[in-house]
Amino acid sequence: MTAAPSGPESLTGADGPRHVAIIMDGNGRWAKRRGLPRAVGHREGVQALKRTIEAAPGLGIGCLTVFGFSTENWSRPEDEVSDLMGLVRTYVASDLKRLEKAGVRLRVLGRRDGLPADIAEIIVRAEAQTAHNDRFLLQVAFNYGGRADLVDAARRHAERLLAGETVEPFSEKVIEAGLATAGSPPLDLIVRTSGEQRLSNFLLWEAAYAELVFQDILWPDYGPKALAEAVDAYRRRDRRFGGREVPAERVTA
Repeated sequence: MTAAPSGPESLTGADGPRHVAIIMDGNGRWAKRRGLPRAVGHREGVQALKRTIEAAPGLGIGCLTVFGFSTENWSRPEDEVSDLMGLVRTYVASDLKRLEKAGVRLRVLGRRDGLPADIAEIIVRAEAQTAHNDRFLLQVAFNYGGRADLVDAARRHAERLLAGETVEPFSEKVIEAGLATAGSPPLDLIVRTSGEQRLSNFLLWEAAYAELVFQDILWPDYGPKALAEAVDAYRRRDRRFGGREVPAERVTA
């Protein structure tokens, strides 16, 4: 992986997106089309994630946020949830040293309460082991929901206020500081695979002015080519953040 300037705010990528988020959708459908168990689709999805992480820095991306497991996913069949938890154990055990060596900082977004004790311990260890890295920021949303994250940010502010601490007046700045993504670069691009076109409670606050790209490819088939196509689509967008394009004749030096 190529080096990037230190600090999450400096993880930039020329005219491309510096912070990309991906809703990794389609593992189950990929497996079903092949007559395979869903668990195989999830395992192939992990391989797709590895390929995508490897490709991201070469496309100017300094921060990648992926949706691994939502607060709503607990309602899935018990065996599928168990398999997903097993993938976390396997992925960290097999890839953590490589990520650390490559200069990747791993950050897990989401609630820790309710997680299996060993999964919570794995998360703490992985974050601590990579905390010194600044080449690339990988954020994994795990037991995460955009609505829950907003509630948690507001609750933390209220708890500080009730405890008698001196706090800023409630504002957008306060909310942003309390989100799980606080400190990461502003979100530029959200990609969803599998052809579905919705956010599914992912990064709701951060998505306010992010560009959206929906790709008709199942996640286990994802890799460098598909990611490059999403980045190219982003580069063709005209981002105005609610403003208007100024006609060329009105632009002065």
